[in-house]
Amino acid sequence: MDPIRTGPDACPGTLQLHQAADGPLARVRVPGGELPVAALRALATDLGDGSIELTSRANIQVRALRDPTAFATRIAAAGLLPSPTHERVRNILASPLTGLGPHGTLDIRPLLTALDHGLCAHAPLAALPGRFLFALDDGTGDVAALGADVTALPVPGSIAILLAGIDHGFRCSAESAVQLMLAAAECFLAERTAQNSQAWRLAELQDGPARIAARLASNQTSAPEVDPSPGDRNSPETAGPPPVGVVSLRDGTYAIGVAVPLGRLSAGQVEALARVAGPGGVVRLTPWRGVVVVGLSAEAVAAAEVTLGNAGLVSDPRSPWVGITACTGRPGCAKSLTDVRADARASVAGASELRPVSWAVGRVGADPDRQPEGRVEQAGGSRPVHWAGCERRCGRPRGEVVDVVAVPEGYRVEFEGVSRTYRELDAVVGDVRSRRLW
Repeated sequence: MDPIRTGPDACPGTLQLHQAADGPLARVRVPGGELPVAALRALATDLGDGSIELTSRANIQVRALRDPTAFATRIAAAGLLPSPTHERVRNILASPLTGLGPHGTLDIRPLLTALDHGLCAHAPLAALPGRFLFALDDGTGDVAALGADVTALPVPGSIAILLAGIDHGFRCSAESAVQLMLAAAECFLAERTAQNSQAWRLAELQDGPARIAARLASNQTSAPEVDPSPGDRNSPETAGPPPVGVVSLRDGTYAIGVAVPLGRLSAGQVEALARVAGPGGVVRLTPWRGVVVVGLSAEAVAAAEVTLGNAGLVSDPRSPWVGITACTGRPGCAKSLTDVRADARASVAGASELRPVSWAVGRVGADPDRQPEGRVEQAGGSRPVHWAGCERRCGRPRGEVVDVVAVPEGYRVEFEGVSRTYRELDAVVGDVRSRRLW
């Protein structure tokens, strides 16, 4: 069981703001990460600090809001506030290249629309905590491995519904997947009440996954169609690297994925993305604080790389920026001990060499030696690094990570049970590079 919560969830939204050290903070839900260019531009306004932040759930944050009411009005006009009562619970991850990528087995965009609409239409689900998370995986295995509370994952002949990343044998048709996912969320609320708990996530409940599975199995309207033997159940592997670089798509067009350094998009970078996506275009935000633009012609790809590179966005998977994350740090967070973003930038500035690459299929159960047509070039031989301003480690990616945690005497670097503390930044950077295998 994860940490015991003693108070209500205060996760911010567009209407319920967080009072950060640098002013009011809004978090805008973007289900599935798909965002029209016009809406992206609406977010990059002069109402905040001049930038927008990408979260590990493919949502967006705007800091230091000067006029929260005007901001909410603008967000609603952009179509990003369809349900004021449910605005904080529309947390839905989706495979970024679904419907177009070389490895997906199901286009989950129709499920995304149905899940979002069904969630907002069901009044009791407005009581879900703002951190409760759904995921729709297209068979690639990318978001299934991120440990959402309720995940839909295509398996041969059906859809598996995972609870906190665990496969309890629930199977359904694609047409029934949304109903079963919403039923699982209802079971979470019922079990939360039964335990008199303030849990934000399914795994925070006592025996949460097992108890939710028992409730779901006893619900005749959402019982699984198939209950396979344990040997048939799936355990999603660690998610592959985020899509960075150029990917050939099934329809003959191309996508370009960029890493956004430290997850912060400036107004200029937003305009660069808008130019690449084109009038009426869309971008796809990723849970790895990146952005993907799809539907590019072969001729447009080279120009897109130049446009995005000139704006400071990273489309080369060998860049040392790929895999570097950080919390807000000072001055935005009062709990932080230092300006971790500045230190993270300093660590990358001295690592100008490009790293080797490997071919990452990123698929549950895939043959690691298979190198299919349309593959994406990914950084290899290095580990993700997360810089945190305090022990809370906000924004830390899931999985194997080199942790760089600010402490009163400097930084503590942790990896695989080994921990060392340093006073000087140069020593911290040297240790990080050795563990990251730069």
